[in-house]
Amino acid sequence: MRGAEPVERTPQTQAEADEQAQGLALYHYEGCPFCGKVRRAIARLNIEIVLHDINRDPGARQRLIAGGGRRTVPCLRIDDGDTTTWLYESSDIVAYLEKRFAAS
Repeated sequence: MRGAEPVERTPQTQAEADEQAQGLALYHYEGCPFCGKVRRAIARLNIEIVLHDINRDPGARQRLIAGGGRRTVPCLRIDDGDTTTWLYESSDIVAYLEKRFAAS
């Protein structure tokens, strides 16, 4: 889907998508092509997700290892208020984001 136009939403549905995205954070680093794939999906889906660069932020790297159990990126932290899930693998992350935000 390279070059795809960003998802457009009404102001109300954009606010809802932004609220849903508040519990998400992507652990990544700039030079990683798999991380780039996920960042492009985030941009195309027009959602605001907190980005933690594990090469620039040692604290983020430690949180990734402590929470997810490994240093591998990309990793999407999904915090729904009750549970926290650490989702690895770029294709799985993109599929999750598509399912959750493409139709919003």
